[in-house]
Amino acid sequence: MAFVVGLTGGIASGKSTVAEIFSRDFGIDIIDADIIARQVVAQGTPGLKAIEDHFGQKIILDDGSLNRAKLREIIFTYPEEKQWLDQLLHPMIREEMQRALNQVNSAYALLVVPLLVENQLQHLAQRILVVDVSESTQIERVMLRDGVSRQQAQNILSSQATRSERLAVANDVIKNDTENNKLLSRVTELHQKYLAIISKNL
Repeated sequence: MAFVVGLTGGIASGKSTVAEIFSRDFGIDIIDADIIARQVVAQGTPGLKAIEDHFGQKIILDDGSLNRAKLREIIFTYPEEKQWLDQLLHPMIREEMQRALNQVNSAYALLVVPLLVENQLQHLAQRILVVDVSESTQIERVMLRDGVSRQQAQNILSSQATRSERLAVANDVIKNDTENNKLLSRVTELHQKYLAIISKNL
């Protein structure tokens, strides 16, 4: 089983950018819970069928794929529907993550889980790396990226763990508030640190 670094952070904190540097510059295998979450509700999957049975035809686009915008609107308006969806998808996602971790070929694996703290998945990783940004930065980035209102962006933030809750479980932190954050140098430093930890534990 590979040494696992759990990468997390709030919405629009820059997790994907950080993960991409680990992968591109150091060849680290990335297992992304968001990508897996999309795979388990792809066309023809039991996940999508269960969602359609629960929410009705309105949740399916004309091409037969999931209407993500509609689903997001529902689950952030009705907490009980979010709970239902989580109970359906989380076991599927965890199973796929575990399968992917068993196939890692790089020195360690980067397990990218946006809701790592909320779903108490810290046990899946030997170290937790948090990408940290201010809430005001998150809100501005979400509005710009997803074309949502400030209130919608605020609702999404409110549904996630707070910065302090994430930082409380962090072994390592990357601050990513500014555009020119020199992310590469910080990722390089952490990569060397993880290799040193692994070699010490061999």
